Amino acid sequence: MNRRTFLRNSLTTAAAFPYVARHTVLGANDRIQVGIIGLGGRARWLIQHEDFGEGRIVAVADCFRPRLDEAAKVHPDGATWAKYPDYRRMFEKEKLDAVFVETTTHARVLICMQALAAGLDVYGEKPITLTVEEGRRLTRAVRYHKRVFQTGTQQRSMPINIYASRLVKEGKIGRIEKVVVCNFLPPKRWTPQPEQPVPDGLDWDQWCNQTQLRPYHPRLQFGWSSWWDYDGGGESWGVTGWGTHSLDQVQAALGADHTGPVEIWPEEPGPLARVSMRYASGAVVKLEEPKKENHDQLGAIFHGTKGRIQILRGDFVADPPELKAGAPDVTKEGPGEDSFHLRNFFECMRSRRQPNADVEIGHRSTTVCHLVNICRDLGRRLRWDPEAERFLDDTEADRLLSRPRRKGFELPVVG
Repeated sequence: MNRRTFLRNSLTTAAAFPYVARHTVLGANDRIQVGIIGLGGRARWLIQHEDFGEGRIVAVADCFRPRLDEAAKVHPDGATWAKYPDYRRMFEKEKLDAVFVETTTHARVLICMQALAAGLDVYGEKPITLTVEEGRRLTRAVRYHKRVFQTGTQQRSMPINIYASRLVKEGKIGRIEKVVVCNFLPPKRWTPQPEQPVPDGLDWDQWCNQTQLRPYHPRLQFGWSSWWDYDGGGESWGVTGWGTHSLDQVQAALGADHTGPVEIWPEEPGPLARVSMRYASGAVVKLEEPKKENHDQLGAIFHGTKGRIQILRGDFVADPPELKAGAPDVTKEGPGEDSFHLRNFFECMRSRRQPNADVEIGHRSTTVCHLVNICRDLGRRLRWDPEAERFLDDTEADRLLSRPRRKGFELPVVG
């Protein structure tokens, strides 16, 4: 079999693609070579508005060809980038150090795991998983391959958010009794629609990834974050959309980076039910605030026995107010707000330390989002074992921790 035939055959099965892992040790003066996979709105924002510092984008990949040229146009070095409609070709041909996986949520974990197997460090956009099971398998893969993985929850690296989280965690407002966040929206269920022509340049099979290869419709391709098949409520104020940021902020300030709630229940029936969850510490987190209008409120309100702190996106409000004395500067929303998070990722690539939003942290915070969706779906109180990552005496709920994957898009076996 010649090389061309071998490569063609290997590309037919996503999980079986053979990689030659590169475990390059970065020198002090080496520029970090970066590839970006998935060139939708979030990726274009990062490309256009954020400073990658030590990272140099050298290649991009997207299964929708028009986006390759569109993304290149918004960056001064875009004309020099290698462009790939199949990310696996990029892994094979480019000498990368890291990839940013900015794809749809339903495609993300498989691509991340293949990148890890190729010896690459990974920046995985949030939410990093579609299911709880995916998150645990991804975490195992990061540890097995000894790679650096940063989750795209950038509030983890904003100095003022770190400072405010530490105030809560260290008991500056006493024991936390209640935490209030927005009542984030659930995903919608897709109903069959008349098939539409597949756009030129779109590999629909690759786009569908682990999910059913259903008839093409533009509301799937461009509105994917609304639908349960592809996300957990990823649109703006959805549970796994901006809700990931708020619930990650809760995890950070409660010191729950490696655990989660132990009980969760709906306050009323229905898909928009307010949801409450209790942590082992006794703190109760309530999704009950009405929807907000600004990104800066993507945090949480912590009620303690000695005060109250509202952590915002890039700022916080304290009662008593003297708790804010000596706090870092406000991180302004807009271009540059991700700079701390990107810098932390690249620094950890050199030091080989775990980054601020390590895969375990990202997995645990995303799990909280999945628990909210499961609780609403079942409409009843659930007990959760965060160590075993299983529900207590509830096989029906346990079945919702994973989903069947389409043949050819199975996750790699690690170890």
